[in-house]
Amino acid sequence: SDGFGFAYYDGKYHKIPQVGGVLIEDDVEIGSNTTIDCGTLSPTKIGKGTKIDNLVQIGHNVIIGKNCILTGQVGIAGSTEVGDGSMFGGQSGAVGHIKIGKNVKVSAKCGVTKDIPDGLYVSGFPSIPHNLWLKREALINKLSKGGKDEDR
Repeated sequence: SDGFGFAYYDGKYHKIPQVGGVLIEDDVEIGSNTTIDCGTLSPTKIGKGTKIDNLVQIGHNVIIGKNCILTGQVGIAGSTEVGDGSMFGGQSGAVGHIKIGKNVKVSAKCGVTKDIPDGLYVSGFPSIPHNLWLKREALINKLSKGGKDEDR
C-alpha cells in the first residue's frame, strides 16, 4: 500500500507521493492481511528467506534483512532497519528511524524504542535486555505480595 507520508501546510495535511515501491526478495512468505507500505523514494525491502505472519504492518522505507521472522500482529514503523536473522514475537513492535541489529530477538508484546545491537534478546516496554526484564518482573511480583516469595 502507499506509505504514510504527509506534509502539513495551509492548515491541513497534504499527501506526499510514495513512489519507491516494495522489493520482496526470493523465498519470502507473507501471511494474510499483512500490509507493506511503499517507500517514499527508494523501496521498502524484505530480505531473502524472511517469513512474515498474518496481520503484520511494515511501514514505508523499512529494510528487513534476510531470514527474519515476524509473527502475528508485529508492527515496524517507517524507516527502521532490521538486521539479518532477527525475530519478533507476537504483538511486538518498533518505532521508526531506528536500527535493530542482526540476530536480535524481540519478545512478544515488546516495544523497541531505540537502536538494538547485534545478538541482544529484549523484552518489555520500553525494551530492555531480557535477563534484566526477568529480574524486574520478579521484583514487581515479590513487591505485590508484600515482600514474600510465595506464589499467589
